[in-house]
Amino acid sequence: MGAHVRLLCAGRMKRGPLKGACDAYARMLTKYARVSIEEVEDERAPDSLSEAQVREALAKEGERLLKRIPPSDAVIALCIDGEEVDSPALAQRLGGFMTRGASRLTFVIGSSLGLHEAVLARADWKVSFSKMTFPHQLMRVLVLEQAFRAFSILAGAPYHK
Repeated sequence: MGAHVRLLCAGRMKRGPLKGACDAYARMLTKYARVSIEEVEDERAPDSLSEAQVREALAKEGERLLKRIPPSDAVIALCIDGEEVDSPALAQRLGGFMTRGASRLTFVIGSSLGLHEAVLARADWKVSFSKMTFPHQLMRVLVLEQAFRAFSILAGAPYHK
C-alpha cells in the first residue's frame, strides 16, 4: 500500500459523535491507504474580529500549516471557492496525483476563518464540497468519507454505488 492520505487541520477535533465518525472512516480508508490526521493550533476567533485581525489570524494559521507541508506532497485545499466535483471526478484526480508520484495526498482544512492565501497558493488543487459552509470538524468526516469512496472507485469496489 503506497498511498498516504493526510488531513492537515487548523484546530482540534473535540470528542463526540463527529470524532467517532472521523475515526470510523479513517479505519475504513486504511484498507487502501495509510491515514494520518495532523492538527495545528487555530487562532481564537471571537465574532467581532476586524478585517485586519482576521488577516493576522489567517496569516498565523497559514504559517503553521505551511511549515507542515513538504514539497513532495500533493496539496488539496478545501475552500468554498474551489472546484466542485462529483465522487468519480475526485477519484480520478486523486489517482492522477498518485500516478504522477505524489508521496502523500494532503487535504488542508482551515479553521472557521478559512485558509490564508499563501496556503491556497501552495495548493495543487482547490476543491469545494459545496457552496455551503460546514464546521471544520464535520469537514474532516466528509473528506475521509469521500477519500474512502474515491479509493473504492479506483479499486473497483462496490462501495460507491
